[in-house]
Amino acid sequence: MPDSTFKIESQLVRNLSRGNLLAFNALYKEYSGRLYRFALRYLKSEAEAEELVQEVFAIIWEKRSDLKEELSFKSFLFTIAFNIIRKHFRTKAYLSEYIKTAIADDQDMQTSNLITYNSLYQFITELINQLPKRRKEIFIKSRIEGLDSNEIAEKLKISHKTVENQLTDALKFIRTSLNKESIPVILFFTLLIS
Repeated sequence: MPDSTFKIESQLVRNLSRGNLLAFNALYKEYSGRLYRFALRYLKSEAEAEELVQEVFAIIWEKRSDLKEELSFKSFLFTIAFNIIRKHFRTKAYLSEYIKTAIADDQDMQTSNLITYNSLYQFITELINQLPKRRKEIFIKSRIEGLDSNEIAEKLKISHKTVENQLTDALKFIRTSLNKESIPVILFFTLLIS
């Protein structure tokens, strides 16, 4: 990185650490595209990559007062992203193992776990029904019917970007609603994300 670029970035980081929103926006503009491409390589989902970018910058904003201008902002940013991605895959592996165990032990699935699963599924179904018509249709085609974004875009004669935006908004709405109800989001992932 040229010295002048480093100085500009250091100044932006210093301003961000003081709560300057313009500095935050400048750093977001500089790094969000690269961060998105980085996340997409691992997550293979535009909606999830977009969500990761938002999450990373939310963390940056929350921890802004801890930022040190002499440290590499880029390294800090990508370390946060990498840790989120690692956690994502650990969660997926954990859920996959949990589901295998639950299926193998059919007795457990037929008691309280099944009741919890069915109750949560019913609750999520009600949330899906609250989505606007087109968003609901896209969400169902993706998460229930298992179509990918390109197939949905082709079927509905809309852009791939529109499909991704609608999925992101649907997931955000459902996740927020689950948080309000204090329902563990990990169960939501078991039902609709993994």
